[in-house]
Amino acid sequence: MEYIRVTNENIEKEHICCAISNNNDIQVSSKKEWLKERFDDGLVFLKSEQRGKCFIEYIPAENAWNPIVADGYMYIDCLWVAGSFKGHGYGAELLNICIEDSKNKGKKGLCILSAAKKKPFLADPKFLKYKGFDISDEADNGIQLWHLSFTENALLPKFKECAKHPHIDEMGYVLYYTNQCPFNAKYIPVIENIAKEKSIPFKSVHLQNKEDAQNAPTPITTYALFLDGNYITNEQMNDKRFLKLLEK
Repeated sequence: MEYIRVTNENIEKEHICCAISNNNDIQVSSKKEWLKERFDDGLVFLKSEQRGKCFIEYIPAENAWNPIVADGYMYIDCLWVAGSFKGHGYGAELLNICIEDSKNKGKKGLCILSAAKKKPFLADPKFLKYKGFDISDEADNGIQLWHLSFTENALLPKFKECAKHPHIDEMGYVLYYTNQCPFNAKYIPVIENIAKEKSIPFKSVHLQNKEDAQNAPTPITTYALFLDGNYITNEQMNDKRFLKLLEK
C-alpha cells in the first residue's frame, strides 16, 4: 500500500478517511480545521492513497488532547483500518511506519488508549498485545493506557489524577467532546435538540484547546458522556442510539 501524509499544503484536496464527503460537509470541515491547528504541534496524519478508512494519526504526547503524563512518548490518536482494507496487514504497516518515525524523532515509545475488551473507537487490545504493547495505567471506568517503550528504563506513561477516577459533580447528561472526531460536528447538535425537545437535562462541554483537554475528568476526550456524575460511554450517539439510551 502507498500512503499519503496529509499536511497544510495538501489537506484541502485530500480526503481524511474518517469523513469522506466534500469539504462543504460540516464533519469534514470541522476535522480539517482541527488538523490544521495541530500540524505545528507535530501531528502526523498518514492515510492510504486509496479512498477509504485506512489511516493513522499521532502526535507528541506532550501535545496530545488527553490527560496523560507521557513526556518523550508519541501518542496515537487513532489507528483505523476498516471495510475492504481489513485483513491485509495495513494496520501493522501503519503502526510500523509510526514506530520508525517516532524512533527517528528520538521518542521513548508509543502510547494509545484501549480497554480490556474491544470498545468502539478505541484500539483493539488483542492487536496491541500482539504488537508488543503493555498496559501502563487504567482508569476506574476500564479505559486503559497502553505503551510500547523503545528503551528498558523509560518511565511508563500514566493518566493524570483527574482522569483516573472519571466522575463529575453535575447531574443530568454531560458530554465532553472535541473536534478531533468529525462525527461530533454532525451528531452532537442532533442529540442536543432531542434532549431539549424531551426536557432532558443535557450539557455539552466543547474542549477547544489542549490545556482544557489535558485536564478533563475523563481519559477519552473525543467523546465522553456522563449521567448524574457517572461516566457511561465513549461511543458517539446518533439520534437512534440516544433515544434508545433514554429509554433505559
